[in-house]
Amino acid sequence: MRRLYDWTIRLADHPQAIWALALVAFIESSFFPIPPDALLIPMIIAAPQKAWKYAFVALFFSVLGGLFGYAIGALAFEQIGKPILASLGKTDAMESFAQAFNEVGIITVLTAGVTPIPYKVITIMSGATAMSLPIFIATSIVARSIRFFLVAALLKYFGPAIREFIEKYLGWVFLAGIVVLIGGFAMVRYLG
Repeated sequence: MRRLYDWTIRLADHPQAIWALALVAFIESSFFPIPPDALLIPMIIAAPQKAWKYAFVALFFSVLGGLFGYAIGALAFEQIGKPILASLGKTDAMESFAQAFNEVGIITVLTAGVTPIPYKVITIMSGATAMSLPIFIATSIVARSIRFFLVAALLKYFGPAIREFIEKYLGWVFLAGIVVLIGGFAMVRYLG
C-alpha cells in the first residue's frame, strides 16, 4: 500500500499531473484505494492560483468514476463488485448494508463523499441496491464539491500550514458535521 501511495504522490510532480489527478479521481471512486487528495493537495500547494481548476477536475472525474462504480454494482456486482468490496474488508457488512441502504441512501452517499468512509463502497452499493440514479448523481456532486472545493479553499488561503490538518483531520471534521446535522434533523422530527 505504501508503494502505491508513493507512486500516487510522484504523479503530482509530473508535467501532466492534471491528467493523473483526473485518472486517480475516476478510479478511486470505483476500485482504487488511494484518494485523489494525495495528488490534489501537493498540486494546489505548488500552484495555488489553479486551486479551483484542480478541485473541479477532481469533482468531475470523481463523479464520473462514481457512475462507473454504480454501473459495477448494478451490472456486475457478483463478478466485480463483491471482490472489490471483499478486498476492502466490507464483505460482512454487505447484507445488512444492502437492507438499510436505500432508506438512508442520500445520507450515506453524502457522508461517504466527504468523509474518510471509502466512496467506492457507496458507489458500488448504490448500483447494487438500485438507488435512484438522479439522486445518486446529485448527492455525489454535492458531497464531492464540498470535499474538493473546501480542501482547495483551505490550501489556497492558508497554504502548506493547513496541509497536516487536512490530511489527518478534515474527513473526521466532515463526519462530525454530518452527525450533528442528522442529529438536528432527528431532534426536530422527534420534538415536532
